[in-house]
Amino acid sequence: MCGILGLWSREDVAQRLLYGMATLQHRGQDAAGAVTFDGMFHIKKGHGLIDQVFGEKHLARLRGCSGLGHIRYATRGSTDPVDAQPVYVNYPYGLAMVHNGNVTNFHAVREALYRDHHRLVDTSNDVALLLYAFAAHLEQRDLANLSIDDLFDCVRETQEYVHGAYAVIAIVANHGMLAFTDPHGIRPLSFGIREKDGDVAFASESSTFDYLGYTHCGDLGPGEAVLIDNDMTIHRYQGVQKKPAFCVFEYIYFAREDSILHDRLVADERVRMGHALADSVRQAGIKPDTVIDVPASGYFFASALAEALGVPYRRGLAKNSYIGRSFIASTQDRREHLVKQKLNPIRNVVRGKHVAVVDDSIVRGTTSRHLVTLLRNAGAREVSMLSAAPAIRFPCIYGIDMSTHEELIAADRSTEAIREALGADAVVYQPLESLMNLYSDLPCCYACFNGDYPTGSCSDALRDIAREKKDSNRN
Repeated sequence: MCGILGLWSREDVAQRLLYGMATLQHRGQDAAGAVTFDGMFHIKKGHGLIDQVFGEKHLARLRGCSGLGHIRYATRGSTDPVDAQPVYVNYPYGLAMVHNGNVTNFHAVREALYRDHHRLVDTSNDVALLLYAFAAHLEQRDLANLSIDDLFDCVRETQEYVHGAYAVIAIVANHGMLAFTDPHGIRPLSFGIREKDGDVAFASESSTFDYLGYTHCGDLGPGEAVLIDNDMTIHRYQGVQKKPAFCVFEYIYFAREDSILHDRLVADERVRMGHALADSVRQAGIKPDTVIDVPASGYFFASALAEALGVPYRRGLAKNSYIGRSFIASTQDRREHLVKQKLNPIRNVVRGKHVAVVDDSIVRGTTSRHLVTLLRNAGAREVSMLSAAPAIRFPCIYGIDMSTHEELIAADRSTEAIREALGADAVVYQPLESLMNLYSDLPCCYACFNGDYPTGSCSDALRDIAREKKDSNRN
């Protein structure tokens, strides 16, 4: 899961691009990069957070009225600089690209690109496959008379060629900015316009537009493509479209609470999930003295649950705001280190009480296990761990770093076994049926809960990623 941003303007975009990227920092903390175009590409990327990668000197060098930004959360590939985004090629026309997601037929596409198009993909980053696949189809056109239809035809051919989950933004030199999504629309991509001058932007989340002064005009649907040409004219095209399957985890964890995805405010969705979770808590016979959240994504779930139960909500855990999101840390050791640094109980809130702790989800159990110990040491009488998400039993292949069975605490354990592993007095998950009822009018991907992968069997890709993880750990 990464953050992507594209700006198409009549004036230099470097400053605006970096401001916009900062609003997406929560989507990744491994690397950041930007590319601009003024007749040639100017690129800067590196490891770390935005303020670690970019300085004032880079603003002067990133010249141009169009630009792409990327915030990386590594779910596949190495953490070497070559795998950071954006990526670009100089032929045909010059193409620069960023993406969010995972390609599920990675090795098949890489081999086909070399065999059929003589293109060697020398990184393990999925965006290179998308870029080279698009370029390979593009160079088969009449390059002297490239049309808008040609560009959209190349999108369709790329969607047929490359499988998986992806939201893509690309600069086609001297022709425009092109954005498109995978046929299922698994990953989010929003579209905005700055009304005062007609400038156009694409971003992973609508909250970016709020900061930059753009109006959110909606989200790209499954397989949809949008081209902004040199005259700032907007062209829309429906490419390959299959059964919609938007990632429900965007509402649960990844997206900011002030973002709107598919006409739904994320904060409101988390409130609905908290209310729904209350039914399962009652059925389990849990009667807490107070409800607390795991900051910061747990707030709306917890406050809504407390409201539904008629139990006081309190902020029972203090968060160190200078520590990143532990779930998206690149290694298990790093996650455990961040969890220990990030949270500290407020003793007077929890001492002597039955505390219900609400988190967005329980994935590996790292945070939950640590919190149970912290709260008991702070004097809590009982600790119940409540998950706003259902039990995560299957690996994700679409851009969330939970891609092996071994790292999922619920993969082969009962709820009682999970309770024992966490050391909690009770564990309650949101029932999958309850979550699906909330989205009966928005087809979503629930593969990490039920193993129903919208793109079909992913066994080969899961095996490849598991092997890559083991190789990375050995190194």
